[in-house]
Amino acid sequence: GSTRPADQIQGSELAVEHLLGLGHHTIHHIAGPADSEPAVVRASTWEQRLRRAGIRPPQVVRGDWSARSGYAAGQQLVGDDSITAVYCANDEMAIGLLRALGEAGRNVPNDVSIVGFDDLTVSAYLHPPLTSVRQDFHLIGAELVRLVLEQIAGRPRTPERVVVPTELRVRGTTAPPSH
Repeated sequence: GSTRPADQIQGSELAVEHLLGLGHHTIHHIAGPADSEPAVVRASTWEQRLRRAGIRPPQVVRGDWSARSGYAAGQQLVGDDSITAVYCANDEMAIGLLRALGEAGRNVPNDVSIVGFDDLTVSAYLHPPLTSVRQDFHLIGAELVRLVLEQIAGRPRTPERVVVPTELRVRGTTAPPSH
């Protein structure tokens, strides 16, 4: 989890629109902690995007950013064969979900598509490689350093929110629903 100022709204929209565009009729969400601003923004954007598509959002399953919590969430979801797509609020929870689905004999992406958020380096090397929202951490870091240096230099300025764009890296965990 992080409080880095990436474009949480744009990233979540990209994730949900990708899955809707593949033909999924609804998308489940494994959310981050309720006290995390990025988690709250990602979950509310997911919910609003589904509502705009005329879809009633399913019940959120909440995790704590860890792969373990994604695995536990996955164990709650695997019993429901109607689930074809899950948007995870970060890659670690998506990794846990991937394991839970595999153990239950559910194929990713044929049975269930998964999109993560953060595009961790390891995500491209999973089996299958994880589709994920990429945040430009180098640009985010550079912007934070610039803001801190300006504060140290004593330049009075109005507080600004720097928003760094995100992009969707489409890999092997997403496909049209098979049923």
